[in-house]
Amino acid sequence: MGQEISSSHFGPDDFAEFHARLEAETGLLAGWFKEGRFVQEPPTGGFELEAWLIGPDAEPAPLNQVLLQRLDNPLVVSELATFNLELNSTPLHLEGSVFTRMAEELGQLWTACNQTAASLETRLGMIGILPSLRQSHLTLANMSPLNRYRALNEQVFRLREGRPVELAIEGRDRLKLSHDDVMLESATTSFQIHLQVDPAKAVRAYNLSKIVSAPMVAATANSPYLFGYDLWDETRIPLFEQAISVGASDLTKRVSFGVRYVRESMMENFSANLERYPVLLPRLMDEPVERLAHLRLHNGTIWRWNRPLIAFDETGGPHLRIEHRVVPAGPSVQDTIANAAFYFGMINGLIENDEMLENLLGFIQARSNFYAAARLGLEAEVHWLDRKQLPIDQLILHQLLPKARRGLALLRVDRAEIDHWLGIIEARVRTKMNGAAWQRAWVACHGYDMAALSLAYLERQESDLPVHEWGF
Repeated sequence: MGQEISSSHFGPDDFAEFHARLEAETGLLAGWFKEGRFVQEPPTGGFELEAWLIGPDAEPAPLNQVLLQRLDNPLVVSELATFNLELNSTPLHLEGSVFTRMAEELGQLWTACNQTAASLETRLGMIGILPSLRQSHLTLANMSPLNRYRALNEQVFRLREGRPVELAIEGRDRLKLSHDDVMLESATTSFQIHLQVDPAKAVRAYNLSKIVSAPMVAATANSPYLFGYDLWDETRIPLFEQAISVGASDLTKRVSFGVRYVRESMMENFSANLERYPVLLPRLMDEPVERLAHLRLHNGTIWRWNRPLIAFDETGGPHLRIEHRVVPAGPSVQDTIANAAFYFGMINGLIENDEMLENLLGFIQARSNFYAAARLGLEAEVHWLDRKQLPIDQLILHQLLPKARRGLALLRVDRAEIDHWLGIIEARVRTKMNGAAWQRAWVACHGYDMAALSLAYLERQESDLPVHEWGF
């Protein structure tokens, strides 16, 4: 989805040829899995951070094209809406002072973006859903002027046979509305964590990424308000799932938690892509079949909350990544990097267990945990290994944080790094003060003013203190 296309219009021949190439590339990839062709490198991590451009009145500012032109930095790219941006990191080996280096890079990039934004009388914000957003902001007039976004809108509504999106979310309040384009998606901004995995451990890492999605979303929730309605702690989850809905079945949802764990190979995901998901963007590319260009584009139009990726190193060797998509943007640079440290640590700590957690916690329970955590955040109760329910904050504090510490130590991350970054997670969970809780607490103190809430949030974000230290 990150590649521009020459036209947003496609004919039957484009779809037929794309599907033929997709089928050939899927067969080639299956052979690579059988032959063990994937490059094995030290554990490596990176991320993508989506952000808002916000005016002095707390309104979304549709100026990303001007900002991108002035900034001229390849690490900062367009998003679906003209009031959103995406900031990308440099992949780093997970060792030593890796998280401090990630924070320094992100902080410098964030500062550069904000300096450019200031020249446009705007500022950047990292938050799952901007509280001051209104449905009237989400129009095609505010879609970034790229053919790939126009094509996405056309193809989603082709599959929907022109029917509008029907959004229905029941949380503390109840919201129901209709929308005539894909711009509802642009109301959600996330922090997408990338983990390059050892091919021999890829199945376990992928399944564990699903299992830890519940504690990750509970600890990081930052999206309680949409159009002035108080909904889920992480309203971004049901909003994104419904915004790109083209099928009622779990087997055909473009945004979903999935239907089961992987059994033998991450190839199972790519086979499902071919068999179950209609092509959205049949862009034909003049690249060797070994680059899997059509397979990767098709995979980019299926937004699993944990998405497998195929990428290539500088020599052309293929490697496997997991894109962990459950975490919202924000609240601060400190919180953001702490969230990444928690994920990387948990996966590496749990993968070293003799007991296979995915054999002890059924997929249906893992999926139920995820949606409970998205709805209730750190107040959720979840199923765990004894099949009983327990508070998710206690699960994080007493079981998962120790595993994350162990996992980072095994990666040879510096002890001071582990203490600092996981200390932020621990303090956040002990105080039950994630971004969603802070937003609701501010409203309880100051009243139901979404513009004022957005500006107060930005003011505290710019202190770079973690959210549990913000105050009201």
